[in-house]
Amino acid sequence: MDLDQWILKVKDGQHLLEDELQLLCEYVKEILIEESNVQPVNSPVTVCGDIHGQFHDLMKLFQTGGHVPETNYIFMGDFVDRGYNSLEVFTILLLLKARYPANITLLRGNHESRQLTQVYGFYDECQRKYGNANAWRYCTDVFDYLTLSAIIDGTVLCVHGGLSPDIRSIDQIRVIDRNCEIPHEGPFCDLMWSDPEDIETWAVSPRGAGWLFGSRVTSEFNHINNLDLVCRAHQLVQEGLKYMFQDKGLVTVWSAPNYCYRCGNVASILSFNENMVSHLKPFVLCKSISCILITVTSFEFVVSWCFSFPLIAFYNDSIIMRWLPRGFYVIRWSLLNFQWNYDVISSFIFYLA
Repeated sequence: MDLDQWILKVKDGQHLLEDELQLLCEYVKEILIEESNVQPVNSPVTVCGDIHGQFHDLMKLFQTGGHVPETNYIFMGDFVDRGYNSLEVFTILLLLKARYPANITLLRGNHESRQLTQVYGFYDECQRKYGNANAWRYCTDVFDYLTLSAIIDGTVLCVHGGLSPDIRSIDQIRVIDRNCEIPHEGPFCDLMWSDPEDIETWAVSPRGAGWLFGSRVTSEFNHINNLDLVCRAHQLVQEGLKYMFQDKGLVTVWSAPNYCYRCGNVASILSFNENMVSHLKPFVLCKSISCILITVTSFEFVVSWCFSFPLIAFYNDSIIMRWLPRGFYVIRWSLLNFQWNYDVISSFIFYLA
């Protein structure tokens, strides 16, 4: 494997060949199987939240926080689904893990699941880009090897979702069998799905999986395990980062700017230096996700061509009505008045693509 060459290839917007992706996935599984359910990580390190297939924004994240291996990273899951480039996101993270295994830690999120990826986009994306489901199978097999949490210098626990009523000690996380699909209930499920809430103890989650947990639960968990902070992702926050509870014993980090290309939120990463002093690094959407459409209109039809990666495959997928997110640039040639019209979309509209 020429990992350096493959990294350049994927950063350039190309896919690995199917057999190359299979080889990479098998190689990374051998690395991940050696990691603990509570993987120890030394500072300095930068903690990242959900990416959700926003590849160009992941590249902006590395520009903001520094490139591997100069910067160490913990990614807290949800690499795939919803965005248009889940395959590129997961592939580049696997390549970095293979090339620099000590400098990047990949945690499992609730979307690292066969069931969810068949609903929220990753399965269909693999089918479209490779012509079959083999790439999806290779990647989802890796999901089962991803670790459940990481602990920075013994004082900051990183996990995708949150806490569980079945887990009071970090040692209880260590004994979970993670080499399987995420179950529908229990401690493994809760780590992936739970959310903090302005309550004292526990409440039923509206997600239908995991729990809502409150301030007393969090402070007791931190006290029992000698933690200063729980870092988690899983929830969109408009500012990119949000501390919870009076003692600020938990923080949500969100790293997908303008989530789903329409939410308008800021993203952030949270870096810890050698003294475990944290520093927020916010960033906004990468300009390259703005899309230029050239359209020709007549009385009865609109024909559109998309000349901006990553949406070109999305718009060439089929001739159907598509939502076009706000902030996209549209150049229209009108056959009615024979002139070019220039628009910046400020709201959701339909175009025939």
